[in-house]
Amino acid sequence: MKDMGVISKNKRKATLYYNSASSIGKQCYGYVQASEKKVLGIDISKTKVTGTQWVELAENLNLKVKDLIDTNHADFNKIYGDEKPNLESNDWLKVLEKNPKLVQFPILILGENYYRLKSGADFKKYLEPSSTGIENQ
Repeated sequence: MKDMGVISKNKRKATLYYNSASSIGKQCYGYVQASEKKVLGIDISKTKVTGTQWVELAENLNLKVKDLIDTNHADFNKIYGDEKPNLESNDWLKVLEKNPKLVQFPILILGENYYRLKSGADFKKYLEPSSTGIENQ
């Protein structure tokens, strides 16, 4: 049996972890709000996301915590230099907790499914089946 996570999931609700200071974050949030789903937008630039939540997001995307971080971001390079640091998992969590703007993509949760969004159009392709009534049960 799978452990229950701390992140609430509901097939009638779209949850989006995004950064309102990034253009892709704003774009994806606009697409989510325009959908017919109830929306829970979590702006990581204004809302503290816990280490447990970051781990759950990464695991459900089949990623390591470090893979959530944009190590090419100018602010990352300013803090850590051009050499990519060899950090432990807990250290990567600290990076995210102190600098959430370093998250490289918005994360969408639809029901039990987690998605990385690289554009607003990505959201549309995940939403289309339920918006046409195929998954509405």
